[in-house]
Amino acid sequence: MKVNFGERLKKEREKRGWSQTFLAEKIHVSRQSVSKWETGKNYPSIEVIIDLSDLFEITIDELLRSDEALTEKVIQDSKQLAYPKWKDFFDAVFLLGLLLLIIKFVVYGINRFFGTSYLVIESTFFEMIVAFAPVVLMIIGGVISGILKDKYIEE
Repeated sequence: MKVNFGERLKKEREKRGWSQTFLAEKIHVSRQSVSKWETGKNYPSIEVIIDLSDLFEITIDELLRSDEALTEKVIQDSKQLAYPKWKDFFDAVFLLGLLLLIIKFVVYGINRFFGTSYLVIESTFFEMIVAFAPVVLMIIGGVISGILKDKYIEE
């Protein structure tokens, strides 16, 4: 017979003779949180599940295995934490492309309206890189950041 997370938590707590208040103090949450977990009205975060696993000296698998809703919550929580650094990196790539594009337009505007020739480059190859780099960076950063958001930060 499968026991859900709340029942397992209550069983482990009572086996040790602990009150909800005592358990709550040990893991730095409110007694109401422990009550909601035991009644299935809410679930703890993955960090708290790890603390409970350590505290009860049982595996996380033993706590989660039989409760499909909690297992799904843990999976979603882990997806939210999976690749935030990569998403931040590609957001920065997009912003770098945007910044370069703005600089390019400002320099073009200065050159056009004041008759100057700031940052005029005589190399055709380098001119092509300067011309397309901002847009390429924006496309790469935006597309990959969007993919990571869709894949790992599903709400």
